Amino acid sequence: MIAWRAGVVTQCRARWDGACESTVVLDGEDRTVRALSYPHLVGEVVPGAHVLLNATALLRGLGTGGYALVVARTDTLVPDPLPGPGHLVKARYTPLQAMVLGVDDQESPHHDVLRDADDLAGLPVVVADLHSALPAVVAGARAAAARLGRPAPRVAYVMTDGGALPAWFSRAVDGLRAAGWVEACVTTGQAFGGDLEAVTVHTGLLAAHHVVGADLAVVAQGPGNLGTGTRWGFSGVAAGDALNAAAVLGGRPVASLRVSGADARERHLGVSHHSLTAYGRVALAPADVVVPDFDPGLPGTPADLTDAPDAGAWSALADRVADQADALTAPRGRHTGVRVAADGGLLDALRGAPVRLSTMGRGLDADPAAFLAAAVAGVHAVTVA
Repeated sequence: MIAWRAGVVTQCRARWDGACESTVVLDGEDRTVRALSYPHLVGEVVPGAHVLLNATALLRGLGTGGYALVVARTDTLVPDPLPGPGHLVKARYTPLQAMVLGVDDQESPHHDVLRDADDLAGLPVVVADLHSALPAVVAGARAAAARLGRPAPRVAYVMTDGGALPAWFSRAVDGLRAAGWVEACVTTGQAFGGDLEAVTVHTGLLAAHHVVGADLAVVAQGPGNLGTGTRWGFSGVAAGDALNAAAVLGGRPVASLRVSGADARERHLGVSHHSLTAYGRVALAPADVVVPDFDPGLPGTPADLTDAPDAGAWSALADRVADQADALTAPRGRHTGVRVAADGGLLDALRGAPVRLSTMGRGLDADPAAFLAAAVAGVHAVTVA
């Protein structure tokens, strides 16, 4: 069920591509809330506007960034969208279903290219569980290209629908595109709001290659993954399916491990059980599993892995991660293990990212291992391209 609230907008706050943050005074309550609206769905929200809010996740304290979501303006009808091509419906049969032009729609200028497209021609495809891995993967790829004397790779982000459905929710995507780190966002499944819309991860990957002309595709869910603390009940299980899609289309699938040195939960310390399940049980096609080889001389400590900082903390984490990843790689598993150095130079590259790095509420300094593990997947993808 939905927890409804109504209120009046008093202030328009931050804006980024496709999203607007505002302050709303709730009707009948002496308090304000932060609200997020998507102008492409509900029109512009301005001070004085009366709005209907979905406050369900906010009231439950769930990970929506602390927002109520604007469902509609109640003081005026938003004008109908201008007539245009496209008949793909995303968020189908929900009250906010939206019609978009699919990249492979019959009305799309790319339809003829994609109608019989069936091959990625070896395009490296890095697959990650969490959305927070995206900027780190790209940082690693750019660092590797610079070291090899190559131009920075042209990157397409293929967003699955396991987390946020609107790509507009992600400030990271907006910032990466603005900085030229990501060429295009392709939203797949029920996700929408990307530069290109696709029906499936398969068509999203084909669009990345044939339409965007990407040198590298990164596949991950949008922000706000869902997990239940069970072996199979997490949205990142789709990472295994994405590796299968990359392989069946003739791409080069690269698995980015979800790693933490700071997560208090044993199942997520070192290599997360999410990666072990998605890549070990769901991914049926062989892939390169990139294992970070942490430099013992890295500054700081991987947080909760040890009770106090010491010179062996990074080595201990590296050993733990390598042992856990062994279950995925030959001879025990079907994948190829690749160890890639995670050193101070790569940490510097992460510090140079144009967007804030954050995973599960922890920034780069609080859990550097998480971002280094994603970055080495980007390094490997460029090195083998």
